[in-house]
Amino acid sequence: MMKYMKFCDNPEEFISKVARLINEQKAGLIVEGVTYNTTNEVFDKEIFTAECHRVALSKVFPALHAVTDYVVTDGTAEQSVERKFVENLDKADEVAVYAKLPRGFYIPTPVGKYSPDWAIAFKEGKIKYVYFIAETKGTNESTELKSMEQAKIKCAEKLFEKLSNGEVHYGQVKDYKSLMDIVLDR
Repeated sequence: MMKYMKFCDNPEEFISKVARLINEQKAGLIVEGVTYNTTNEVFDKEIFTAECHRVALSKVFPALHAVTDYVVTDGTAEQSVERKFVENLDKADEVAVYAKLPRGFYIPTPVGKYSPDWAIAFKEGKIKYVYFIAETKGTNESTELKSMEQAKIKCAEKLFEKLSNGEVHYGQVKDYKSLMDIVLDR
């Protein structure tokens, strides 16, 4: 009876919230059956410059080890998770090169396109493997992420598991330290 009263109070909001809950549950179920197969499709190197547009100077990081001379980070430049992450990537001895992946690079999932944040190549010898794709979220707690985002991340895990053959790894990290914990643990 309580749920019916909520519907009577505001039918539009009730229907909107119920639809969101149904879609979240559906996304979780769909992801369980997702499989990926390799294709011959590739991304052109132009993908890194295609999105160049005017951005606030405070969001631009002059990079030494990135594939581009500057890296544009999300959030407030000095305090963002990405800005701290890129600063640590750039000064790390074990990192050979890295790239902030553009929005044009995405993984198709049943719940929408998913764009991981970073591609990182480590120097051989210091690290057990060379490539790593990272998603920086500022948290590793799945309860703090929206269920649609969790579904997309699960799809990415499945894709990189299929593609990896031991060389390419995917992980969700909150900072550079948690990245290195994962990398050194493999």
